[in-house]
Amino acid sequence: MEASLEIEGTWQPLRAELEGVLAPEMAMSKMEFRLQSGRYRVQFGGQTSDEGDYSVTVEPAQIMLTLRGIRGTNAGREIPAIVQLRGDRLRVCYGLNGVRPAEFVSGPGSGRYLVTYRRKQARR
Repeated sequence: MEASLEIEGTWQPLRAELEGVLAPEMAMSKMEFRLQSGRYRVQFGGQTSDEGDYSVTVEPAQIMLTLRGIRGTNAGREIPAIVQLRGDRLRVCYGLNGVRPAEFVSGPGSGRYLVTYRRKQARR
């Protein structure tokens, strides 16, 4: 299956780190990140805070994700990222400074946001 299709779905963060600082569990439990048909949406407590388009590029050594914000906190921004998908876990390292990360690390002053998500199962 093509990587862009494999990452589609609704994801809940398990661990998030902004420039080396861990996000509170309570905030992560209220967040959802959805990727579907070239569109992304971030929701907190059921309210959309960020949405736009995304594209996926697959190279032999890595999968690259690019978000283009249309509405919300990242409107008008392009955010490059790298992606690692293993089973129901999606690891994304975002270059909030506009530079695509080369590795999955987020330290002080790096301009990176590193998140490990778990795929949410559809309700039956």
